[in-house]
Amino acid sequence: MNAVRTTMNLDILIHESNRLKIMSVLAECDMADFGFLLSVAFLTRGNLSSHMSKLVQAGYIDEKKDFVDRKPHTEYRLTPKGRDAYVKYRKQWRGITGG
Repeated sequence: MNAVRTTMNLDILIHESNRLKIMSVLAECDMADFGFLLSVAFLTRGNLSSHMSKLVQAGYIDEKKDFVDRKPHTEYRLTPKGRDAYVKYRKQWRGITGG
């Protein structure tokens, strides 16, 4: 029961498994483009786009859109707010799981 109460403090935006995967990838690299995230997250384009919109709207991720060879190119980076939220989430998760 104690673990249930503790998990309620977790950031539910990050706790969703696909967004956690995205945040984890971005925490390990300075920048990732849409294609790279698509390949490591194993999501459809629409699903990844939906998750990214939520994370951008929350201020956790910066999104940069431009064109490369006349094709759309989108890059993502964790914001300081996003990095802080991710670090806090991991610390809380370790507290729940005991390591």
